[in-house]
Amino acid sequence: QVQLVESGGGLVQAGGSLSLSCVASGRIYRSYGMGWFRQAPGKERELVAAIDWSGSATTYADSVKGRATISRDNAKNTAYLQMNSLNAEDTAVYYCAARPGGGTAYSPSAYIHWGQGTQVIVSS
Repeated sequence: QVQLVESGGGLVQAGGSLSLSCVASGRIYRSYGMGWFRQAPGKERELVAAIDWSGSATTYADSVKGRATISRDNAKNTAYLQMNSLNAEDTAVYYCAARPGGGTAYSPSAYIHWGQGTQVIVSS
């Protein structure tokens, strides 16, 4: 069983940056692909970025390309998401997720372990 705990959300000014962390418990974490998703009020949950088990392959949503960086440190069982040039459309609850198989995937249904989410609010 993999348990995920996100941290790092909060209130951010437009144009600013955020840094999220996701700590995973469970020895099988290192074999899992990881993803960061977000869900704004009234909208579906969407992929922000994903990374494979080794950290060598990444995927980004078009809306964050060039502004976001996903990374992981398997020695620390931690995945990270950094974003800059934030705007109001980035306001959402951000979730960390893990999927077996080790690769990246866009669909939330491909991920079987989820964190509780961390709120990010971008103020103008």
